[in-house]
Amino acid sequence: MKWLKKGLIYCPDGSSSWAKHSALTPTPILLNDEVIRVYASFRDHSGVGRIGYVDVDAENPSTILKVSKKPVLDIGSPGTFDDNGVILGDVVKIADQLYMFYVGFQLVEKVKFLAFSGLAISHDGGNTFTRIKQFPIMDRADEGLYIRAIHSVLVEKNLVRVWYAAGNQWTWIGDKPYPSYEIRYMEANMDMLFGSSGRLCIKPQNDEYRIGRPRVYQTENGYRMFYTWGNLHGGYMLGYAESKNGIEWKRFDAQVGIGLSENGWDSKSVCYPALLKYKDREYMFYNGNDMGKTGFGYAVLSK
Repeated sequence: MKWLKKGLIYCPDGSSSWAKHSALTPTPILLNDEVIRVYASFRDHSGVGRIGYVDVDAENPSTILKVSKKPVLDIGSPGTFDDNGVILGDVVKIADQLYMFYVGFQLVEKVKFLAFSGLAISHDGGNTFTRIKQFPIMDRADEGLYIRAIHSVLVEKNLVRVWYAAGNQWTWIGDKPYPSYEIRYMEANMDMLFGSSGRLCIKPQNDEYRIGRPRVYQTENGYRMFYTWGNLHGGYMLGYAESKNGIEWKRFDAQVGIGLSENGWDSKSVCYPALLKYKDREYMFYNGNDMGKTGFGYAVLSK
């Protein structure tokens, strides 16, 4: 693969109280034949994320058509699992509704945070989303005491297949704790009832301490996955893997085809990719430096 970078699309300008900076985990859907809607988590002055969107021209995603004036999904009620921020997992169309799988954050006393998976549904074409439950659809378990975050969902013959990050420990780099996690797989029926244990897909190796935000896509020959890994030296970059069945994976990070720019918004990090096919093109929407604080941009797969 070789991805041609097209540049930064959007970062909040600070004029909105709920969207002071950042556009985390950009997640695109084709809204219609002419518009791509990119959902992302925008942060307020305290760093708390709420989900909004940026509509862009499908022919030229550098052209912004609309930015949401208010969140499509706000934070949860005080004391709930998502009361300190929400970010995107995935957005999937099922029948005539949009299902948003999201990750909710909660602050606790003795670790940095907890992050578990929720589900909200839109009945108005993606302009607003309503939680189906006030508690997680994928909650803590022995495999993930601190993090169980769904980031990719495929519905195949009434089987809901999900790939998620699960974390059980923290890694200290300097004087700061960072979450350690791995990529796992689980499936459920359309009732969205997920169990307490999934199958390990990819775990950190060598000097990596975390690998997550898996994005899985079906192909004629199986499945491909894009993800983000972090190492002890401060690297935070994209990886790539392939699978015949979506469960056993082989890494091909050297083939990911996109890296750091010489300067600018994605010169220190390239992370959180999400792909979208449009006509004969394939777009990658992704974050750059500081895990999305500089906004999101896009690239096009070279033929």
